[in-house]
Amino acid sequence: MTTLSKSVLATSTGRPAYSQTLPCEPSTAETGRRLVRNVLDVWGLDDLTDRALLIVTELISNAAKHTSCGEIRLTVGRPSVTRVRVGVLDWEPSRLPTVGRADENDESGRGLLLIDAVADRWGYDLHGSHRRPRSKELWAELHIENGA
Repeated sequence: MTTLSKSVLATSTGRPAYSQTLPCEPSTAETGRRLVRNVLDVWGLDDLTDRALLIVTELISNAAKHTSCGEIRLTVGRPSVTRVRVGVLDWEPSRLPTVGRADENDESGRGLLLIDAVADRWGYDLHGSHRRPRSKELWAELHIENGA
């Protein structure tokens, strides 16, 4: 099993969470998938892996395509005993996510549609002053059966 690196951060709320700052580029998705896979393995939630890997890939792709940020912050957390949340934070809060309207021949524009299809819920949070947010986090949550 791969160990989590120094970039992993546990929060002090009593709820486990891991995060890592990564370059905001499509190739970062592989590193993001590795972190998510390792965290879910540590938590014994392997049954969520396939959906979580699709989500993290789409979240990173969305940030890389729709922002000009040099880096993003990937988070994997347990906001409750029955939920896992995967999120990507970027520093362009004015670029709010919108669900694409891709035609059947389009090669992109379906990321949030895919997330909507596999996540139990998703959304975004703005961080900072409500008048001048400094960042946004696009996130998706998966329900944990039996609160494992």
